[in-house]
Amino acid sequence: MSEDRPPISWEALAAELASTREEAEERSGPDPGTWDAVAAELAARVAERPAPEGEVAPEPVAEPAPLPPPTVAAAAPAPPEPEPEPEPLDPAALRGGLEALLFVMDSPVDEVTLAEALHCPVPRVHAELAGLAEDYDRRSAGMTLRRAGEGWRLYTREEYAGVVERHLLEGQRSRLTQAALETLAVIAYRQPVTRARVAAIRGVGVDGVMRTLVSRGLVHEVGSDPDSGGGLYATTPLFLERLGLRGLDELPELGPLLPETSSVLDEHPDA
Repeated sequence: MSEDRPPISWEALAAELASTREEAEERSGPDPGTWDAVAAELAARVAERPAPEGEVAPEPVAEPAPLPPPTVAAAAPAPPEPEPEPEPLDPAALRGGLEALLFVMDSPVDEVTLAEALHCPVPRVHAELAGLAEDYDRRSAGMTLRRAGEGWRLYTREEYAGVVERHLLEGQRSRLTQAALETLAVIAYRQPVTRARVAAIRGVGVDGVMRTLVSRGLVHEVGSDPDSGGGLYATTPLFLERLGLRGLDELPELGPLLPETSSVLDEHPDA
């Protein structure tokens, strides 16, 4: 349509509709095509109707964009629960623990190591060690606690050195029992050998005898058996010195020392 068309007049539109209806009735019935044309013209005029002054035509409302799905924040890992603090030792328990640790140590042990073993602060361990050493000195105990390098160690008191020396010398001069000699012979000829193997050869337990031989310095541990994990024992240089030997190759042949096979069968017919 032309842009200079006058604004729509509803009165004129009503009159036009009435005139059209009358013309249709005079023609003996309404013409559907006529009413379709009128409806189309009406729709076109209504669509082109200008908005009144001062009125802003509403802008089409855009559909809101869909919201993104909510993101679930990854849960932060829970912090590890702190380990419960060990209850502090009472003075008597702390002193007893220190004495036990110092007794089994064969070398000076530092205060940090003792504190870690007892779950105790280092300053408290230091104070308790000093008190323990003072207590030994005050009552002239048989042992004394002294610092050695960066650690602490128990020693026998000098006043009792004669008692210790006399005991050791008398023990060295005492004769070995028959059981100890037999055990020593097995070790000498089968070394290195485990304690269990020695016991199997002799047919009796040898724990006490082995402790005696070790304390005499005739036997010492030289490693562990890869199969059983048991300690391996061998003779010491003192053993050779006491027998007047320069090496194990000078040990007498074992064959001439064994009993005759016939006598063994007589004594053990089931063997």
